[in-house]
Amino acid sequence: MREEEHIIVALDVSSKDEMFQVLKKIDQPGCYVKVGMELYMQEGPDIVRELKAGGYSVFLDLKLHDIPHTVNRAMKGLARLGADMVNVHAAGGSEMMRAAVEGLDEGTSLYRPICLAVTQLTSTDQAMLENELLINRPITDVISKYAALASASGLDGVVCSALEVNQIKTRTSPDFLAVTPGIRLADDAAGDQKRIATPAQARAFGSDFIVVGRSITAAVDPAAAFQRVLEDWRNETWKITN
Repeated sequence: MREEEHIIVALDVSSKDEMFQVLKKIDQPGCYVKVGMELYMQEGPDIVRELKAGGYSVFLDLKLHDIPHTVNRAMKGLARLGADMVNVHAAGGSEMMRAAVEGLDEGTSLYRPICLAVTQLTSTDQAMLENELLINRPITDVISKYAALASASGLDGVVCSALEVNQIKTRTSPDFLAVTPGIRLADDAAGDQKRIATPAQARAFGSDFIVVGRSITAAVDPAAAFQRVLEDWRNETWKITN
């Protein structure tokens, strides 16, 4: 896999026109992109087909969370779109996660998309976990448990912050994928993310893919910003000195 393919650009826009403007500015033909709820809800499944026809790899980030039967049927349909990566919320439980994989298997004609479980959103912190979700356990324990459930349920990996990757791979397997959002360059604002890391830190922690949005798409020069992210991802210095 080329180094560029480890970087997933988050297309957090509202329309196809905006999407193509962003892709033109990034100037990375065939790169890995993330289509989230905002874009998918506005443009529908054809947006995935169009990106695939253009040679892009697609992470369809819809975070399904429903009863097992509904998730199974939804994944069966999503598998036909040709997305390379899809996800569910691990909080839906093991039965739901198994149903998701079964739906993907049933709907796939060529290759099954990578199926990931979201452990905790990177906007979640310990205070929210305890005061709003009423989960009185350390967030790292919760994330580790969710990851273990996802692995046991047949999923391919998790979406998690870079800070939890090492403990997740220790508890599951080195081959269990870790896709990490909450990525910022060192001089970027954190925004609404709580558990963040730079590309170099994420790679050092063991991330397999990083999802990068505003650091690239909101930059004055998105093409140059993509290269900065790529250079930081390749940076070995952080591993040696930290």
